[in-house]
Amino acid sequence: MYFPRRLRFILLRLFKKAVPMPANEILQEAKKLHKLGDSLNVLAEQNAPVAEALAILSGNLHDTANLLKVVVAMKMGVPAELDTVIH
Repeated sequence: MYFPRRLRFILLRLFKKAVPMPANEILQEAKKLHKLGDSLNVLAEQNAPVAEALAILSGNLHDTANLLKVVVAMKMGVPAELDTVIH
């Protein structure tokens, strides 16, 4: 595909510019993952036949939420207004 020289220059500048990432939104999703993991833990305690599988899934959700928080802290800085304590 051919782009005129001026348009190529503009496109290159757009791709090189750092786009601010939505740290607050990512941290909110991490909170949701933690809550879902907590809910699965409660279900695991109530349902013996699937308790092990639910506990594993719950742990995976908590781990994923924690990783999201670490990525936000390392790459974007942690907003002070959100609770970002890793459980």
